[in-house]
This record gives sequence, C-alpha cells and structure tokens, in this order.
Amino acid sequence: MQKTFQFDDDLTVNRLGYGTMQLPGKGVWGPAADPAAAVKVIDTAIDHGVNFIDTADAYGPLFANLYVKEALKQRPDTKVIIATKVGFTRQGPDQWTVVGRPAYLRQQVEENLYTLGLDHIDLLQLHRIDPEADLADQINVLKDMQREGKIKHIGLSQVSVKQIKAVRKIVPIVSVQNRYNLVDRHDEDVLEYAEKHHIAFIPWFPLATGKLLDNKKLVKLTEKYHASPAQLALAWLLKRSEVILPIPGSANPEHVINNIAAQDIDLSDEDFKSLNKLGK
Repeated sequence: MQKTFQFDDDLTVNRLGYGTMQLPGKGVWGPAADPAAAVKVIDTAIDHGVNFIDTADAYGPLFANLYVKEALKQRPDTKVIIATKVGFTRQGPDQWTVVGRPAYLRQQVEENLYTLGLDHIDLLQLHRIDPEADLADQINVLKDMQREGKIKHIGLSQVSVKQIKAVRKIVPIVSVQNRYNLVDRHDEDVLEYAEKHHIAFIPWFPLATGKLLDNKKLVKLTEKYHASPAQLALAWLLKRSEVILPIPGSANPEHVINNIAAQDIDLSDEDFKSLNKLGK
C-alpha cells in the first residue's frame, strides 16, 4: 500500500493525516475546555508521523487554527503541510452559513494566515461553493491570492464532478474534500474522477462516528486483525484508493495514536471485498 501522496515536487504527505474539527468547544464553537491539551493532541499526531493537518477558520471559529499555530511554534524545523478552508460563517454552535463573496473569502484567507502563523497556505480549500455568488468570482479571488504567493494549491469541498470540471476551467484543483466512509459512499463518482486526475480525495467524517460499532461483519474482523472498528474503517479507506487521504479527528491523544496505527493494517483482498458490501 502506498503510504504517501505527492501534490507536487515539493509537497509529499503521509496519507493518514489529522483533522482539527473536534478540538474547539461543543458544536465546534468556542475554545477547547483545555487549550493546552488541544495543542498536545496535535503534538501527538505530529510525533507519530502525521505531516498533513486539515483545519479551517470556521472551527471555533479560529480556535483550531490557533492550536495548530502553537503546536507548529514548538517545532519550527518540522515540515508539516497545512490544509485549511474558507467559505463558511458561524453564528453559534452547530450553525454554518455559506458566504462566498470575494471580499469575504479574501478576508478569510488573511485570517487563516494570521491565526496559523504562516506566510502562505499549502492547500486552501473552498469549504462550500456559494450558490448565491458567481462561481467564477469565488474561484478567481483564490486564484488571485495564489498568484500573490499567499496560496500554493487550491482545493474544493463537498462538490459534484460537474462542479469540479467547471472550477478546473478556471484554476487547477489538487484536492476534493467530500463526505465519504466505509458505509456512506454516495460520492463514489467524485472519488473515481479524483483517481483519474490524480486529485487528492480527503474524506470528511471518515469514521462514520458511532455507526460502525454495531456492524457485526466489521466487529468479527476486529478479532482477526486485533484492531478496532475505527482502525479497520481507516484501513479500508487507505486500501480503497491511493488518492484517499483520511483525516480522522479526535481530542484524545490515545485515539489519535490508535487511528494512526491503522496505516499498518494490511487488509486481505478478500476482507476488503467483504467490507465493500457494507457501503451504499
């Protein structure tokens, strides 16, 4: 199994990354109950080989970025690729509103740079395409900031193949971040398109939290591989396609370590096919 993914000659990442969404307060709102512990979780991920971290200015908002910034400050010589996102506004816990006005997207990019402590963003993804704003306007402002050196690569989130094709007429796209996991494969066509064009496919909600624990077929395999259902779900994703970059999140260092261990599970072809049948 290929354990790395290459964005370009300078950016190669370990495919199993870490997502920061669970670090802020309840409803992805406000600070963590223990900010120092949140930073420690990121430290743990990096210490165990993670060099690809997914975050967003909407997580907190901004608090997740600040925890990433603090973790990176403690290791200035460690190369970590940061992916972040713009396009959502927040009005309270579990409230997300799409805003894609160019001026606002530019502001968000600047806020991401400041709160992450970076001079450029390796991967900037549009969290959602705003249906109320012109698509070209939304993409062109990111393209402009790419020319300015503030963004290295551009990606999209929760999009269709049709939308990806439309955006690629304006600017190259290196990643797509859609909901996808062992039991929810509604966007299989997007993954297949990503495979064909060597576009990183970053599945959010990769563990289908809570839905895997009661699956009898999966639980049976945990005994064979001496692994948890979550670890097997991640191993399945890694085997499914070499362009998949899972970013499981957790606020628990032990869970982070367990998730990372999934990359060492070698699913047999037979068991992989058996797990395939769980999807829909």
